[in-house]
Amino acid sequence: MPKIIDYYFSPVSPWTYLGHQRFADIAARNDVQVNVKPVDFGRIFPVSGGVPVKQRAPQRQAYRFVELARFRDHVKVPLNLEPKYFPTPADDAAMLIVSANRNSGPAAAMSLTYALLKACWAEERNIADRETLDQIAQQQGLDATALAAERDQAKAGFDANTQEAIDRQVFGAPTYVLNGELFWGQDRLEFLERALQKR
Repeated sequence: MPKIIDYYFSPVSPWTYLGHQRFADIAARNDVQVNVKPVDFGRIFPVSGGVPVKQRAPQRQAYRFVELARFRDHVKVPLNLEPKYFPTPADDAAMLIVSANRNSGPAAAMSLTYALLKACWAEERNIADRETLDQIAQQQGLDATALAAERDQAKAGFDANTQEAIDRQVFGAPTYVLNGELFWGQDRLEFLERALQKR
């Protein structure tokens, strides 16, 4: 029986960025099939008790920086605590990932996801900008024009991912789902791998 993990995330989530490559390595080590599912947390937060960063209490916003710096240094991933283009709309980037997954498969979608996350959090690039998205897609060996032409299908897939996440009680990014069990946060990757190895 194949090992399958549903991967729910936002392409502008720093926590997704900090965990993405480690998750990809875990999936490879454990022969896991990853279902790549970018979702809209603008729809998920209102039904799950979450609020956007800028609407959180000052002490929570301040502690978020502390934790981001701790994990950045711990996992040795370059990350700007206050990137030039955050917060920024994530829908177009998410739909680009959906299209890449449909056309080129999960490996290409995973690689593109990392490139988009890195662009936002380490390279000061605006992943809400169409030209930037096209450049990143092309750098990943993808046909940006063909992917952009599938916007309607990508939007439908993005919406379906989001509703699925809501139905499964996902509330934060990243969330990894193995056999119906949720693992929320890149700091839960060790637990996820243990669960995989038990199988």
